[in-house]
Amino acid sequence: MPDDRFHVFDTTLRDGAQREGINLTVADKLAIAKLLDEFGVRFIEGGWPGANPRDTEFFERASNELTLQHAQLCAFGATRRSGVRAADDPQVAALRESGAPVVTLVAKSDTRHVERALRTSGEENLAMIADTVSHLREHGRRVFLDCEHFFDGYVHDSAYATNVVRTAAEAGADVVVLCDTNGGMLPADITRIVGEVAEATGVRLGIHAQDDSGCAVANTLAAVDAGATHVQCTANGYGERVGNANLFSVAGALALKQGRDVLPEGCLEQMTRVSQAIAEIVNISPATHQPYVGVSAFAHKAGLHASAIKVDPDLYQHIDPALVGNDMRMLVSDMAGRASIELKAKELGFDLSGDRELLGRVVDRVKELELSGYSFEAADASLELLLREELGRAVRYFDTESWRVIAERRGKGETPQDAAASEATVKLHVKGERVIATAEGNGPVNALDRALRSAMEGVYTALAGLELTDYKVRILEGNSGTGAVTRILVTFGDGRGEWTTVGVGENVIDASWIALEDALTYGLLRQGYPQD
Repeated sequence: MPDDRFHVFDTTLRDGAQREGINLTVADKLAIAKLLDEFGVRFIEGGWPGANPRDTEFFERASNELTLQHAQLCAFGATRRSGVRAADDPQVAALRESGAPVVTLVAKSDTRHVERALRTSGEENLAMIADTVSHLREHGRRVFLDCEHFFDGYVHDSAYATNVVRTAAEAGADVVVLCDTNGGMLPADITRIVGEVAEATGVRLGIHAQDDSGCAVANTLAAVDAGATHVQCTANGYGERVGNANLFSVAGALALKQGRDVLPEGCLEQMTRVSQAIAEIVNISPATHQPYVGVSAFAHKAGLHASAIKVDPDLYQHIDPALVGNDMRMLVSDMAGRASIELKAKELGFDLSGDRELLGRVVDRVKELELSGYSFEAADASLELLLREELGRAVRYFDTESWRVIAERRGKGETPQDAAASEATVKLHVKGERVIATAEGNGPVNALDRALRSAMEGVYTALAGLELTDYKVRILEGNSGTGAVTRILVTFGDGRGEWTTVGVGENVIDASWIALEDALTYGLLRQGYPQD
């Protein structure tokens, strides 16, 4: 059996799913549960069986389709209704029949909510808690009790809130979870109140923190410092309003900062993979600046930082990124120095150490290009082509003689596509031959892309497998109006990976052409085509 002394409890499938924009299918929930189990959480709250058909189906399918190595499934639900025995309450029956070995009950712990929301008395609320907990315990379920609005309730009436904790524990609840439901508490409040409740009751306590004041992770850690041994979190901090305590930030801090044994061996390094995989399932772009798991979590831009990292990466990193399955990245920009370029080049597979003259040339060229509007932070492919050029290994599969784009408006048309069309003509030199190709597209850039491919696909057949997956436009020097400089980032993929290139020009089409040239050149390089 996994160690029961400390619980990492995940509620992504229930509380996290309440985030605006998330709508999980049963298949999604099963896939996320598998990922959370791979990360090593102790409990996975699957949802509220009986409250909606989707959660009921999840528990039905989970019993046959989920094989969990580390976690146990928890069913979430409320205490019985006022005036009804737990044994006769259909929602309590749904919890029993879910098949989950653990049930998390939510109960009111703020007298204002008891009187105004439940419309019952404080005494009846305590009876509802005791009856439901003891009933589920009699049926072999382990019970955790979530004290909703506990901290606000404690500030309002500490005696009653504390009595809720005692009542639940005396009825058989293994853990009583103190919830900052509105997310308004600060760490000092959490430390004081958790400490007072622990001393007054001797009950095993947990913490559930919302992030409305930006303190959910800090509040969770403060509760642990005050004696809580059960933390409720969500993957990537998903949740209602601004979200919940981030599972990965909390687990990372507990394991790597406090040395607590909160995850099974080998699970911590799955953190980045699991975070990104869950983000893909919920269809929300991974947060690039998220602690521990974000793509920028260990990205370094300033030349001063790079110089120190060259000597010892630990000088500007709070942990080794590999501990959480992430990587260090060097960003090349107008802030770059020789150390930045040297480390970034090494990341791209080039050893420039010892060649100060070459490093100086690259630094000067990058800064000059950045001054004109280029940005290489997200355009590694363009940077690699620049490095190859400075190394005397420039990559050229074609030379551009000229290109031209015609944008035509054809009346109103039945659809926007009928009303407007673009035609591009490119003149290239490919393997010593002059090639002219024309193509139409649904816009100038699409027409250029098609014409460029058409001119070369007879020689470079792999072009058919390259796909443009992203296109971003950034207008620079906005005070110039329509005459402003334009920066374009294009991302291509070939089924094995993606790469991004950058182009800058006085108009969007010119900048797009530069980015397209680099993108297709780099794509052909990836395919292993020899150069003339």
